[in-house]
Amino acid sequence: MKYVVNDGCIGCGLCASTCPEVFSMGDDGFAVATLEEVPEEVLGSAEEAKDGCPVGVIEADG
Repeated sequence: MKYVVNDGCIGCGLCASTCPEVFSMGDDGFAVATLEEVPEEVLGSAEEAKDGCPVGVIEADG
């Protein structure tokens, strides 16, 4: 499973604080997904971060 942060991120940081193993804030102030393949042990928090995104720009791929 891989997560992607699409255009439209507002840089709130919620995903990075919910699941720092997968999401981080880039130098431009917007979120990025940092792993190509999300380990099974953090899938729950990655999904929570996706579901909590206030602008709905995170999607799961795979």
